Amino acid sequence: MELSELFTQFLAWAWDRHHNPLSWFIRPFFLIPFCYFAYRRNWPGILATLAALASSMFWFPRPAAPPAWVIDFLAAEKAYLLSAWTPAKLGLTLLVPLSLSALAAAFWVRSIAWGVAVIVLIALAKSAWSIYEGGQAGWSVLPFALIGLLVCAGVIALTHRRWAKPKAAV
Repeated sequence: MELSELFTQFLAWAWDRHHNPLSWFIRPFFLIPFCYFAYRRNWPGILATLAALASSMFWFPRPAAPPAWVIDFLAAEKAYLLSAWTPAKLGLTLLVPLSLSALAAAFWVRSIAWGVAVIVLIALAKSAWSIYEGGQAGWSVLPFALIGLLVCAGVIALTHRRWAKPKAAV
């Protein structure tokens, strides 16, 4: 079997598992360890989190009967990915690594406010893109983005508050 055929089979296998809504639900939560490792200036942790994020789409089993909204949205996403790559589309796609770099930079310099602002912008941009590209099916992404945004911002705020407390004298 050729390498290209193996790769095609792997992509089909992974895509089937991406139809499991759990793979969508957990994705925003990877921002928490990502921000933590950036705050701690820990490159191995940042890279491990990015690897986990990239692979998370196929961690869960293929659903027997994926929800219709998942099928509809992923059909729109697949059409987008397989359509012609224009300079505008390439620029839009580059926003993903640029936004993650901005997020890492904000926490690297320990700017919690800027970090949370970038998380909000990521959630809004992902939601807007999903609705624009996915039409009605794109609205299905909104709850995942909002829950992820609230949990990530909440965990970051609580963690920062705990770290910022003065240490008790021993």
